[in-house]
Amino acid sequence: MKKVFGRRNLLILTALALLGAVIAPDGFFTGHRRVILEGETFESEPVVYYEGAKELQSSTLTGQVRSTGDLPISGAMITAFSSDKKKRITAYSHPDGTYTLPLTFAGEISVRARTPYFEDVEQITNTADGEAVEVNFVASKLSSPEDLSSSLTASAHVAKIEWPTTQDRSAFVSQCNFCHQVGNSLTRRPRDREQWQIVVDRMEGYLVFVTDQERESITDRLSETFTGEPIEAIQTWDVSPALANARIEEWGAGDALSFIHDADVGHDGRLYGADEGHDVIWTLDRNTGRIESVALPDSDLPVGGNFSGMALPIGVFSGKHGPHSMAEGPGGRLWVTNALSSTLTAYTPETYTFETFEIGADSLYAHTIRMDQQGRFWFTLAASNQVGRFDPATRQLDLLDLPSNGVSSWIADAFMPTLLAIGAQFPRKNVPVTFSHHKWANQGREVLEMPYGIDVNPTDGSIWYAKLYANKIGRIDPETFEVDEFDPPLSGPRRPRFAPDGILWIPAFDDGALMSFDPESKEFKSYPLPTLAPGEYETPYALNVHPDTGVVWLTSNMSDRIFSFDPKTESFTSYPLPTRVSFLRDLVFTDDGKICSSHSNLPAYATEGGLAGFICLDPGAL
Repeated sequence: MKKVFGRRNLLILTALALLGAVIAPDGFFTGHRRVILEGETFESEPVVYYEGAKELQSSTLTGQVRSTGDLPISGAMITAFSSDKKKRITAYSHPDGTYTLPLTFAGEISVRARTPYFEDVEQITNTADGEAVEVNFVASKLSSPEDLSSSLTASAHVAKIEWPTTQDRSAFVSQCNFCHQVGNSLTRRPRDREQWQIVVDRMEGYLVFVTDQERESITDRLSETFTGEPIEAIQTWDVSPALANARIEEWGAGDALSFIHDADVGHDGRLYGADEGHDVIWTLDRNTGRIESVALPDSDLPVGGNFSGMALPIGVFSGKHGPHSMAEGPGGRLWVTNALSSTLTAYTPETYTFETFEIGADSLYAHTIRMDQQGRFWFTLAASNQVGRFDPATRQLDLLDLPSNGVSSWIADAFMPTLLAIGAQFPRKNVPVTFSHHKWANQGREVLEMPYGIDVNPTDGSIWYAKLYANKIGRIDPETFEVDEFDPPLSGPRRPRFAPDGILWIPAFDDGALMSFDPESKEFKSYPLPTLAPGEYETPYALNVHPDTGVVWLTSNMSDRIFSFDPKTESFTSYPLPTRVSFLRDLVFTDDGKICSSHSNLPAYATEGGLAGFICLDPGAL
């Protein structure tokens, strides 16, 4: 369907923008604003979620995985679960089916062998500190159509949707896949059309921007596709030799509704997770397994913060701040963007102290944050088309309006604060969706620029951001604030990162690919992600580049995998993950060689095991 944007709509939008200029919560401004912020300090108390091990123990599992036909199975995932189920460790079998799995716990434990197209095999065994135990597995091939279908990844199920137009498919990939997998056992549950309509309407309450036509098409396709009937797919799993050296550690944290959006690693080696739904910071000591949660300070805002008029996921979003992204600064303080309350928070783990800074209610959805070489923090404001820079030394905040790239997005930038303020008078009723011109002007997600990821070029200190819906890559001069924008060849740039050599690597979420950009030559390169079968797609949310090796690590999020990409050979390596419905966000590197992230599917109870948590991949000797 051709999108219509007539003279009448233009006049209406212009009138709304002028209204927004008059009654926006903090006033309407353009260009660059500079203010000095005062912080408010709050001391919190930690809540111990799990005590961890009082005395560290170690044991080792060895054995072999074979089929009922007595053939060795290569690449099988052997997972050991601690006796309290709080931790699990996974290794991969070698080409001859053998494996070695060092553990950091002992006692009565369960061990599972999992490999595609074979039934899971689980055993209970006893281990003692310092002991090696042999556990062998014989796996049978899956035979029933229902079991085979259930074992397939979400990417296989969602690939069965037949889209009438490329526009509808594009809207679905872009708008229905960024919080959770689609096609897993929870989301593919059979529903009639009316039930699916309720689901899609609920998704619109969490910043899903679709036209009415796209909404109807998505509802039709989901009700037609997910009928409960088993599907067939031939997925090809590439068992890389690198798997033989790899290990995966996972820790459960929170409850079934926790939404640990991003994880970061501190100078102390601990992992920290920002629970956007519950307004807490999770802390994991990877050595002992001790897990704590620390509550952010309360706020005068209603539940949902500045977005209280939106029908945010009820139960999941129970807080007011919505901590989203983190970056560690000098002294070990963690700087956190609070997406819902338009604030920055500095968290000091040693004293459980928070210092909060008000950004302003017209600067919406503080998103990704990174620190530059001068110790200043740059962050995107996704719903107001801005980038902020905060200097902790001077308390100076600079807010920079980014180019709007068209009348429709300029109207959205100007009027969004007013629309949300009006919607707040009608909590969780989605009033902003009803009155937004992405609906009645038939514009869809194109009304928003959506500055998303951001990073600092290590070679010259310039700041680069990705605009998700405008499909732009932008450069900011850190001193003059001059902005240049570039058009990447693929859609959906989310969270880019720089390599040590100054090459920018970009995940193309909508097109299932990896892109690179050379700031000197202004040239892009594209690399499609490997899929498990023709017709499947991946949704790479985030990536990071190892500072020593230059290897790019990125999420896949539709097929329970992590990828590495070697720029020297231009080749991918696929690491299957043992937990179904693995949905990962920012990737961070630890000093002991791990690549870590958070289990961040929304809701958490869709993840196998029913909890959010942390995950670390040790690639071994690469």
